[in-house]
Amino acid sequence: VQLVESGGGLVQPGESLTLSCAASGFTFSSYVMTWYRQAPGKEREIVATIAWSDSTAEYLDSVKGRFTISRDNAKNMVYLQMNNLKPEDTAVYYCHGRGSWGQGTQVTVSS
Repeated sequence: VQLVESGGGLVQPGESLTLSCAASGFTFSSYVMTWYRQAPGKEREIVATIAWSDSTAEYLDSVKGRFTISRDNAKNMVYLQMNNLKPEDTAVYYCHGRGSWGQGTQVTVSS
């Protein structure tokens, strides 16, 4: 199993980023996929999760209306579209699926 995140970076408040996670080594379309994040000095938290079947999604309250999780089962990809980013969104973002973690991608929101 391999999960590889990309798309992080440094942005100003109010800007957008899209994170991508490329999955391999398992039947991607059969698994729930989740984005987590971990800010310095804080515990890792679930940001968004998407079902394998109907792409039903759930979100952390603080990102509802700003973040959108999606998946492309044909490409074994999961995405996190992040709009109106805030400084408190600064964290390392991790992709998780089938019990495995990606290496993480840093998102920094700062003016």
